[in-house]
Amino acid sequence: MAQINVIGSRGGRSIDLELPEVNPHILHDVVTWQLAGRRRGTASTRTRAQVSKSGRKMYSQKGTGNARHGDRSVPTFVGGGVAFGPKPRSYAYTLPRKVRQLGLAMALADRQNTGKLTAVDGFDLDGKTKSFVAWAAQNGMDGSERVLIVTDDEMARRAARNVAWATVLPVAGLNAYDILRHERLVIDAVALEPAQDEVVSGEAAQ
Repeated sequence: MAQINVIGSRGGRSIDLELPEVNPHILHDVVTWQLAGRRRGTASTRTRAQVSKSGRKMYSQKGTGNARHGDRSVPTFVGGGVAFGPKPRSYAYTLPRKVRQLGLAMALADRQNTGKLTAVDGFDLDGKTKSFVAWAAQNGMDGSERVLIVTDDEMARRAARNVAWATVLPVAGLNAYDILRHERLVIDAVALEPAQDEVVSGEAAQ
């Protein structure tokens, strides 16, 4: 049972949260699934039927001393079509819901184990960048680490969005990949409360 201290104007308490043991293989599976879903899949090459080349035979079949060839659109020649090249496709695939939930919980557990998980109840910011920088400095964030801010507090999101070392997400956008690619996680306490289990164990956002 992990005990997470809550800071902020309405903090001063702790949250007991059941977090699983971190399994790198499951985290790898979840992150790979997320990144596959984000791939654009727009790479496209032209086949021999699509290149602009004449269809007439290049030269006589026999008597020239050269290899036998038809038209110039074949992959053998520069400017010809591509054999088995990429075409637009979706790289997304399905991953069991329980695996996605477990991966998100393990990402939270990893940040908790390293002491890089901060729960906040009440940012009380005015939406200005300098107020967020001051708040971060007071809570041990000096810009030397990349920080993921997960909150539905509009003023806090507005204050942090222009800070180079901070990334802002709504609570509904919480996902394993973004947690793992930032050294520190700052999250709304309400997202970790027992009554909000569906947020903690929800699907990782693509």
